[in-house]
Amino acid sequence: MIEIPSDLHKDLVPLAFLLGNWAGAGVHDFPGSQKCNFGQEVTFSHDGRDFLEYHSHTWVLDNDGNKVRPLESESGFWRIDADRKVEVTMTRDDGTIEIWYGEMADKKPQIDLVTDAVARTAAARPYTGGKRLYGYVKSDLMWVGEKQTPEVELRPYMSAHLKKVVTPEEVERWAKALPDDMPDDGIAFFK
Repeated sequence: MIEIPSDLHKDLVPLAFLLGNWAGAGVHDFPGSQKCNFGQEVTFSHDGRDFLEYHSHTWVLDNDGNKVRPLESESGFWRIDADRKVEVTMTRDDGTIEIWYGEMADKKPQIDLVTDAVARTAAARPYTGGKRLYGYVKSDLMWVGEKQTPEVELRPYMSAHLKKVVTPEEVERWAKALPDDMPDDGIAFFK
């Protein structure tokens, strides 16, 4: 279910599907790095201004799904204009700063992004650009990232399937919003 908060800046309504806390798992595979499964937590939030704040943390998972060590962390800001053009500024934990541009698909919650600028500190790993695709599919958030370095052509390197994390406060709010005349047996609800 996509909920549009009453205090969300009007320009951000097309991005409302991103809002909230998300968690899930994915696969990381890029030359020069060990292929692994990873866990991820993502938060998209807002404070009423014309951008979404973004935070992502990933960690390597062992074969039993336990956290082994941090993989990547990134944070940034997402904006969209009246023509559904999306811009993202992002900072990564390794010293990389990126500017992404893209657009939201017509009539569906999907965003294609491409790097426009990349700046790196001396400590950052080699990286020259990338692409990302985010989509809201059957109430889940899915994404795939591609990257390139001076030695490796653009190729997929990470993808994940994330589920919305629901807090007890949200469940309580939704329960209070249910109509008073709900059937007692639950069966009539589906008729």
